[in-house]
Amino acid sequence: MIAIARRNLSFLLSNPNSFLCNSNVHVSPSIHFFSTSRIKRILIPNPEICDVLVNKHQFSPELASLASSRLSKFRDPQRVDSVLSFLKENSFTTAQLQKLVIYDPRILGFTIERFESRFKAFQELGLSSEEIAKMISTGPAIIHSSMENRINPRLSMLKDLVGSNDDVARLLKRCPWFVVTDLEKTLIPNVEIVKSCGIPMERILHFVYAYPRGFLIKPDIMRKSVDKAMEIGVPRTSVVFIYAVGVFNYTSQGMWEVKLETLRNLGFSDNEIFRMFRTHPHIFSASGNKLKNKVELLLATGKYNVSSIVASPSALGCSVQKRIEPRIQVLKLLESRNLIEKWPRLSAVLKPRDDIFMEKFVRPYYDEIGEELITQRSVLRAERAESMRTDA
Repeated sequence: MIAIARRNLSFLLSNPNSFLCNSNVHVSPSIHFFSTSRIKRILIPNPEICDVLVNKHQFSPELASLASSRLSKFRDPQRVDSVLSFLKENSFTTAQLQKLVIYDPRILGFTIERFESRFKAFQELGLSSEEIAKMISTGPAIIHSSMENRINPRLSMLKDLVGSNDDVARLLKRCPWFVVTDLEKTLIPNVEIVKSCGIPMERILHFVYAYPRGFLIKPDIMRKSVDKAMEIGVPRTSVVFIYAVGVFNYTSQGMWEVKLETLRNLGFSDNEIFRMFRTHPHIFSASGNKLKNKVELLLATGKYNVSSIVASPSALGCSVQKRIEPRIQVLKLLESRNLIEKWPRLSAVLKPRDDIFMEKFVRPYYDEIGEELITQRSVLRAERAESMRTDA
């Protein structure tokens, strides 16, 4: 093991950034541990800790060397082993453990009690060990946050807001950042801003569960989003008002202008764009390119125009590969066999569930088009697969 550590020390000294390129472990660019601006001193791996990480816990030699070298003030391989063993016993996978160590190797020197206190708090909410492991590996800052000053008070705030331990657990499974974010500066004031618009609490909570990070933003952003939704004319009494606000929470002014310009270039007027937004704001969460692709595909049929799309804006919320393209192919096939005189309105084509669409447009004509339809679908799947390989 010492030989391995020496080889990796030489490797790291000669090329300290190559780990980022060659490791099989996914590393977020935002993770400070491997920031090149912070690797300024010589990294000296600890052979004993490397041995524990590699031979007992299946870490790669490169990750083990780099992690142990960041523990210059900590030289206790038994502590490392006990921490990782405890986490494994509590349903952490090797991949999740590596993710934690990549985030901050100092966790290898933490006491078992630090982890136990967090497990106990989350288990009391009804979370399983697997769910807690996933939550902590997704939000590793939980390990560093103080139980007394941060985690426990935030859990109490969440319970006051949503009403029960089960609901708090449901929320944390969706987004663990609620226990590491200052809720008094984000969630609480943002809920009050939306409530002041007359939105019932039940609808607000539904949105919080569906898009949790949308409420973990600065209140100034929330206020601007509310103002933008009102400027476009979305009624505050509408069930979609909060979704309109959510779109702007995630969309910068620059991105919004790109989407507007994209639709204008495709023939939509501002009145038509805002009309669609007022009833179906969620479709504007897609990128300008995705909106463009969907509109162009529908216009290319020659059967639908801008007015058709404005009358059925939900069409722009449909998947190209799973719904728009396959159904257009069916209608083209029916038309080529003179089985339909004209295409149905857009909403009748794209809104129904698959089974209803099949019952109406495929089953009555299956004897005439069944074989060719199967062939076309096979070709489409092959083309998509080839496209994905090319993109990759």
